[in-house]
Amino acid sequence: MPTSVQESSAASPRAAAPRLPGAVALLTGALSYAVLTVAYVVTNRATPQPGTPGRDILRYVRDNGTAIDLGAFLLLVAAVLLVPVAATLARLVRHRQSADMSAAAATAALAGGVLASGALASSAVLAWTLGRLPEQAPAALARALADLSFLTGGIGYAVSFALLAAGTCLAARGSGILPRACATTGLVIAAAGLAATLTLVVFGFSYLLPVVRFGGTAWLVWAALALARPRSAAPGANA
Repeated sequence: MPTSVQESSAASPRAAAPRLPGAVALLTGALSYAVLTVAYVVTNRATPQPGTPGRDILRYVRDNGTAIDLGAFLLLVAAVLLVPVAATLARLVRHRQSADMSAAAATAALAGGVLASGALASSAVLAWTLGRLPEQAPAALARALADLSFLTGGIGYAVSFALLAAGTCLAARGSGILPRACATTGLVIAAAGLAATLTLVVFGFSYLLPVVRFGGTAWLVWAALALARPRSAAPGANA
């Protein structure tokens, strides 16, 4: 009988362990970021592709000024929101881990989130500036601003998000804080983000950019959901 009581008391903490502190806030932020990302893409679905002549870009600016302004606003808000999301994610994957490797990986994840935020913010500012150009502006200027917006919000974001995803998954490695499938997917997203830099050499690799943008956003929500689940306490946690 005493043995049964001891087993029950040992199992109780496992069943009643609370969520990680800040996990719900992370989930809320990740979902909000996903909504803003989708809204931005829908608003700017007709954005000229790289290689579009400057005169065509100026005509697009003339006919779609409101969409450009709204898209820049949505992208800037998403950029700002990504910073606390990345900070919370980096803190949670270090939860109860003291290994130097985990600390370094979590720091890399935070740095990647800050860089990704900066890339999105730069792209938003450049897009807004492009939307202010008069129709008589030089075509080369329109082309340059469009290219810079693409480079920062596309390639710059992809490689920065790769650092965020890789750092998160490496920091959580071995702790079971993220499901194995989620961690593996995050590393795949990170590899795609790094490979997307080859777009600078061969434009055909640009297909990886939406993979990182949408796949990475979905992975971020998945990781937040996993961290927001009630945790199982270790058997000896209360010993």
